[in-house]
Amino acid sequence: MLHPSYADLIKVVNSGVEEGEDPVVSSRYSIVMATSKRARQIIAGDDELVDGRGKKPLSVAVEELNQGKIQILTEEFKEETEEVSEEVSDTESADKEEADEE
Repeated sequence: MLHPSYADLIKVVNSGVEEGEDPVVSSRYSIVMATSKRARQIIAGDDELVDGRGKKPLSVAVEELNQGKIQILTEEFKEETEEVSEEVSDTESADKEEADEE
């Protein structure tokens, strides 16, 4: 059995959502996908954010999520982040071109 439960994990993930906003996650599937992605990152060599001695990567990922050490990003947040990254890239490219011209 998974401890904490899916319901508990959903509450933790959605704890920062204000009244009237859409929840970050509303299904078990979202929790499973997020923790499995994090477990793959740990397997690939990323540092564990909680004490994982003797635990499998998926258990570590669940514990990290439960303790709020990792967050699930909404699609809206990802899109905003990508837009900002593109703007920064464009600005850096323009600055570099100006510096090259001088």
